[in-house]
Order: sequence, then structure tokens, then C-alpha cells
Amino acid sequence: MAEPDNPSATNKKIHGPWPSVESDVVSPTMRVGAAWSWRFLVIVAGLLVVGFVIATLSQVTIPIAIALLLAALLNPVKDFLVRKGMKAKFASPLVFVTGIVLVLGILTAVVQQFVAGAGDLANRASGGLTKIRDWVHSIGVSDNQINSTVQSAENWIKDNHSTITSGALSTATSAGHVLAGLAIAMFTLFFFLRDGRRIWNWLLGLAPEPARPHLDAAGDRAWMTLGGYVKATVLVAFVDAVGIGIVIAIVGVPLVIPLAALVFLTSFIPLIGATISGIVATLVALVAVGPVGAIIVLAGVIVVQQLEGHLLQPLLMGRAVKMHPLAIVLAIATGGMLIGITGALLAVPIAATLNAAIKQLRGKYDEPIGAQAAIDADAGRDDLTGDPDDGAGTGSAQK
Repeated sequence: MAEPDNPSATNKKIHGPWPSVESDVVSPTMRVGAAWSWRFLVIVAGLLVVGFVIATLSQVTIPIAIALLLAALLNPVKDFLVRKGMKAKFASPLVFVTGIVLVLGILTAVVQQFVAGAGDLANRASGGLTKIRDWVHSIGVSDNQINSTVQSAENWIKDNHSTITSGALSTATSAGHVLAGLAIAMFTLFFFLRDGRRIWNWLLGLAPEPARPHLDAAGDRAWMTLGGYVKATVLVAFVDAVGIGIVIAIVGVPLVIPLAALVFLTSFIPLIGATISGIVATLVALVAVGPVGAIIVLAGVIVVQQLEGHLLQPLLMGRAVKMHPLAIVLAIATGGMLIGITGALLAVPIAATLNAAIKQLRGKYDEPIGAQAAIDADAGRDDLTGDPDDGAGTGSAQK
């Protein structure tokens, strides 16, 4: 195709028979910025709509999310039995029943131990705070300063009490809601184990055919990431509970089992969970065995957490699950704002799976298109190299 003698010919080819006033008034930088801006706003609006739907239908979406987490934990066991020769129609119910019994049994035992010692635990932690207050007073801090700080903390808790508890109350307003959510989770889990691949293939069928292989690869990557996250989180929580439990047992702190149970439960809250349980263990040690024992417990908690952060999590979760701490904090905050405590717990695995899927899709789409496309800054538009009439420059969209 012959090159136009003047730029206006290109203008007419792109914009029609009339000259483009926009190209004379708006700079190329502004046009490129506007193109990025409206696309970004569309993505944000889509995410807000999805978040609103999830929050509105939380009594359904939360059980489904829990079922997905359990399916990611149990599905490898089912696949192992199938590889060993057991038929899938028998392996799925067997793994479902066995897994539910084990999970509920472990959770019941842990919660029971924690509840049994919760009263004594709270009293000893309160005593630890009193000792800290006496020590601070002994170094010259006045009662007014201490009372002012304590009062500020109490006021903050009172002011934010409804926000802190709204998520828990909204998802557990009655025993009926809890039982309904549990029934949905168990029902969904069974079919995820039995027909997970068929369900995924049906969802893939809703997408355009050229995009299905890429979406399938992204889904596999996200599923592997979710499974790795769940298994690693359970194992890390167990190691934290055992490690800190051994430390407080050696020091001679009472309530070893309730404290270890608290560590196990709070370890499922990323970043802040282990810190909370470590503070409680240190306060109990301060009351029970004195400041030296409390320092030893605190040192043990720090060592266990450092081993977890620098050895266990990188080793168990791998690169696919690793996320920047800022992304984790923002995910937890967003999940807490949308669905409360449950949202904060589910935010990180959801963000990790989305991150893995986006990375997979980015590798399939961005690189080929970016290699074959160029931005014509003079015209202020995206222009695929080659003549569109002869099919050149369409990149990977035709593959």
C-alpha cells in the first residue's frame, strides 16, 4: 500500500473523510493518559461491583469460598487414590467423609482447649498488664499519663466496636444462618471433589473459544496456588503452635495447651495473628514466672516467627504464593471492610489465587501483543504495525 503524501491522508484513513480537530487540540500525552485512565476506571468499577455482590451474598459466597479451601486441601488425596486404582465415584465420598471428620475433630479439640482455659488466660494476661503498668510507673511515668493512654485506647475500641464486630455479627446472626452456611459449604465441597473438573469445563465453555486454553492454564495455576497456600498455612500454624508451646512448657508457664491452641488459631490470620498470640503468651509468662521467664518466652516467640517468615513460608508456599507485605495488608483491610472478620481471613488466599491467574494470563497476552505492537506518539493512538487489510500486525489475537 502506497504511503500518503501528507499526514492528513493518514488522518482521513483513521478518522474518516473529516479532519481530526482532536489531534490539533489535545496533546499525544493527554490522549495516551486518557486512554489509560478510562480503562483503569472500568477495571476499578468492575472490582467494586464484584466486591458488592460478594458482600451482599455473603451467606452464600463465604460457604463456597470455605468449600474451595477445603477442596484444595482434600483434592490431592482423592487424586492419589484414583492413581492407585480406586474409582473416582468411590474416592470422592471416602475423602469427603474422612476429611470432614478430621477437620471438624481437630478444630473441635483446639477450640475446646482454648475455651476451657480462656477465663484463666484472660485473668493472667490482665495481671501481666498490671505488672507492666507498675513497672512503667516505677520509672517516672505518672498515673495521669498512663490513665490518659489507657483511656485513649478504650475510647478507640468503643468508637470502632461496631465496625470490628459487624462482620462477625453479619455472618453469624443466628444459629440458623450458621447451620445453613455449613450445609452449603459441605454440599458444595462434595461436588467440588466429585465434579470439580466438569464444573470448570462448563465455566470455560462460557468464554470465547480462542481464550479457553489461556484461561484453563490460568485456572490450573490459580488452583495449584490455592492448594499450596492452604497446605502451607495449616502446616505453618501447626509448627508455630508446637514451637511456642515447647518454649512456654520449658519455661514453666501454665496453660500450655490453651496457649498453643490460641497460637494455632491466630496463625490463620496473616501478619498480625502470630503477634497477638505472642503478646498474650508473654503477658501470661510475666505473671506466672516473672520478667526473666517473660523475656525468654518473648525471645522464643520471635525466633519461631523468624523461622516461619524466612524459612517455612518461602519453602512451603514458594514463589507462586509469595505476595508483597503491602499487598497482604491491603487485601486483609479490604476483606475486613467488605465482609468483616471472615473477609479478612479469606482475603489473602483469594488475592494469591488472583495474583497467580493474572501472572499466567499476562504471560500469554501481554508479551506477544507488546512485541508486535507500537504506539504512534505523533498520532496519539495505538497502531498495530502493518496494513490491517492484509491481516498483518494482529498479534496473537488470531492464534
